[in-house]
Amino acid sequence: MNIVIVESPAKAKTINKYLGSGYKVLASYGHVRDLPPKDGSVLPEEDFKMSWAVDSKSQKRLSDIASAVKDADRLILATDPDREGEAISWHVLEVLKKKKLLKDKKVERVVFNAITKNAILEAMQNPREIDEPLVEAYLARRALDYLVGFTLSPVLWRKLPGARSAGRVQSVALRLVCQRENEIEDFVSEEYWSILANLTTPAQDAVQARLTKFDGKKLQKLDIKNEQQATAIRTMLENASFKVSSVESKPQKRNPFAPFTTSTLQQEASRKCGFAAARTMQVAQGLYEGVTIGGETTGLITYMRTDGVQIAQEAIHSARSVIGKQFGDRYVPEKPRFYSSKAKNAQEAHEAIRPTDLSRHPRDVAKYLDPDAARLYELIWKRTIASQMESAVLERTTVDIDATSGGQTAQLRATGSVVRFDGFLTLYQEGRDDEEDEDSRRLPAMNKDDVLARTGIEANQHFTEPPPRYTEATLVKKMEELGIGRPSTYAATLQTLRDRGYVVQDKKRLVPQDKGRLVTAFLEGFFERYVEYDFTAALEDQLDKISAGDLDWKKVLRDFWNPFHEICDEVIKRSNTEVLDALNEILSAHVFPDKGDGTDPRKCPKCETGRLSLKVSRYGAFVGCSNYNKDKKDGKIPNEDPPHCDYTRQVSATGDGADEAAGDGPKVLGVDPESGLEVSLRTGRFGPYVQLGEEAKPKRSSLPRGWSPSDIDLEKALQLLSLPRDVGPHPEDGKMITAGLGRFGPFVHHDSTYANLDGPEEVFSVGINRAVTLLAEKRAKGGGRRGAAKPLKELGEHPDGGTINVYSGRYGPYVKWEKINATLPKDSKPEEVTLEQAVELVNAKAQAKGKTKKATPKKAGAKKTGGKATDGAAKGVLKDFGAHPDGGEMSLRDSGRLGIRLKWDKKFIPLGKDVDPDKLTFEDAVSIVNAQKATG
Repeated sequence: MNIVIVESPAKAKTINKYLGSGYKVLASYGHVRDLPPKDGSVLPEEDFKMSWAVDSKSQKRLSDIASAVKDADRLILATDPDREGEAISWHVLEVLKKKKLLKDKKVERVVFNAITKNAILEAMQNPREIDEPLVEAYLARRALDYLVGFTLSPVLWRKLPGARSAGRVQSVALRLVCQRENEIEDFVSEEYWSILANLTTPAQDAVQARLTKFDGKKLQKLDIKNEQQATAIRTMLENASFKVSSVESKPQKRNPFAPFTTSTLQQEASRKCGFAAARTMQVAQGLYEGVTIGGETTGLITYMRTDGVQIAQEAIHSARSVIGKQFGDRYVPEKPRFYSSKAKNAQEAHEAIRPTDLSRHPRDVAKYLDPDAARLYELIWKRTIASQMESAVLERTTVDIDATSGGQTAQLRATGSVVRFDGFLTLYQEGRDDEEDEDSRRLPAMNKDDVLARTGIEANQHFTEPPPRYTEATLVKKMEELGIGRPSTYAATLQTLRDRGYVVQDKKRLVPQDKGRLVTAFLEGFFERYVEYDFTAALEDQLDKISAGDLDWKKVLRDFWNPFHEICDEVIKRSNTEVLDALNEILSAHVFPDKGDGTDPRKCPKCETGRLSLKVSRYGAFVGCSNYNKDKKDGKIPNEDPPHCDYTRQVSATGDGADEAAGDGPKVLGVDPESGLEVSLRTGRFGPYVQLGEEAKPKRSSLPRGWSPSDIDLEKALQLLSLPRDVGPHPEDGKMITAGLGRFGPFVHHDSTYANLDGPEEVFSVGINRAVTLLAEKRAKGGGRRGAAKPLKELGEHPDGGTINVYSGRYGPYVKWEKINATLPKDSKPEEVTLEQAVELVNAKAQAKGKTKKATPKKAGAKKTGGKATDGAAKGVLKDFGAHPDGGEMSLRDSGRLGIRLKWDKKFIPLGKDVDPDKLTFEDAVSIVNAQKATG
């Protein structure tokens, strides 16, 4: 028996069918071992010894593989044809060697560039050994990424609390996004004017020409700077005569684009299909592994992780045959086309991405695919076919026109192009990102010395625009140009930046968040070498040399590790004040933008004597006043100079109108007609919010995502402060349905079920019918509030009212009555608990917590002493903080054996060991809640 190891179970079934009964194909399900995420997995002091771990799922798969290999004659490692695939084969081989199962057994490595019968059978005829240099390149990359993550991230956490982590390639990609944002913020728009003349030919055909010269001076795009200049030129042209001075037509050839690499596929799929890079790779993986057509599973495309642009000779011949049959012989070039990559550090080890059978037209396979897969297959098929088609032939015409008026002269130019032969353009045209489209207008016939009539002169005002933010497509393109990352890492890199909250996508554009800009500034300030583009590209080049067998992998690690480790040790010794001073300087334009009135942008707007500065807490960075003094805040040093100032705001001081609610203090929007209290717009360290009144516990509501502070008026503020709103009683049980805004967005709520709404605006307009439908759909999907579990046993009514049931919990089975949970004794079985036993347990638990037998609401007029509730029915309330800005009441609770915890809405949050409950303030409570929200 021959054992074949592949990565995917879908491939395993297909390949087994092609190879026959003498083979057994097993799947590894990807990687079987990895470095455990803890310190010491890579030991530089022991020549970079690496400790690998196997999780429980992989352990079972390895056991299955080991059992099969034990009685096999030959082991064939057939994982994917890239560095990761080679590594998986090596890991499997190492595990089997340790188990001593390979004695006298033949071990071979084969690679399938496509999952088709011919490709698989041909690969089996050409086995090889494990590519050791390729494995070493994988080991070097894995060790580098681990050492950077587990050495740099702790430095980041200590010096910049709230930051998630830093990675070798991700940090450089993040720097690209942040630098583009800096360019946008630093951009100073310039005014310029364009002059267009609308003319007619002797045959009365219209033509538009652009001014290029005036009084003998050649004009560039920005040379006409103001309306005065533009008006003077327009006046001259309105009195001028126009005559054609030259007509020049030149043929131009436009060649087709190379077949797709991983990078170009991700870019085009983003432009034409709207796919994120990760989605593109997910769909492409499915096309590679294949679909069932005619009862047989067949891969539709070749391997999709590649930077090669060449395709196999048989594919070229097939493409030329398809072109001749579908488009005619004149669309087939005289010679086949061959391409070479222009990307930095391209390895071109594999074919470009192409259909496995070019005669398989997209319309023939669409019925076997979901819409996304059909669109991607069509894109790949068209690009591949077009790459072997004849060039397009265009004729570009340039007409120069002289204008004269008195002693003044000007020259205008009209351009246009005509497609004389469409060539590959009949099938495929590459999408564009941010470039302007060429002027493809066709000009009317004109001859030299023709006199043109004037129908109008346009003087148009323009302003230069900043460079656009990156999209996923343009960022991948830039990374490829710089040689940062590799085809298999682009999608994962982008996903990591989003997962860590360093960037968000807004209309497909990547927008860096404050935490991302802080991390970038920190790395630029203290680890500049390691986020330089050339350094990262050079390291990628070294990894490629390792894979080619030209460089020792451990020497690369040593050369990197020694200086990197020294810098980390040096930075960790620096004081937080020194770090913050450096960040204040690096980010000054972003955090403290010039107000434009000559005043100090770092002057505190509240106390007017302190200076604003970046500050950090364990919940992240924010801007605070230098007069902040915790002891004064706690009342220990009253009436001392300088005065205590508790001013704080988010890091960003501009954008989306946030400065209106932050830089100059609260913005009063008006008066609530019901309460007579002022309604104001404010910004705290967690973002903009609206507030009602100024009492100790005012009602507040954060602005929902997508709402700009500059658009908030009294009406919108009152709407937010009115939430949650009653939609109406549910027709089935009469219980009220409410609508509100929560940490997961807008929702409707009934009983224990929450259902999402489409947007914040729908919270204020959703009606009973729509709400009932949404809730029913959510329940049909098994949705509902977490914790609304079915009881293990229903016991009946408590003597004081309310049902008692037995439930299964994280600490074992328990009985629940009202809001009292009592754990069952260890020797009790849930199914044997009686009502009497349950009543005794919950009553004892209630009395132990200082509560009455029945968990009734707090009595009116209950008093507090020393911040603690004295009423027995107060349920362990130590301190009430009021409503969180996002909604939900916050209070400090004594939770018995679980200690003192912060209760927000219906969630209990443990306090850190360094938190003094007696000194906990409203702001501290909000910080703790937000930190909990951020971690889910």
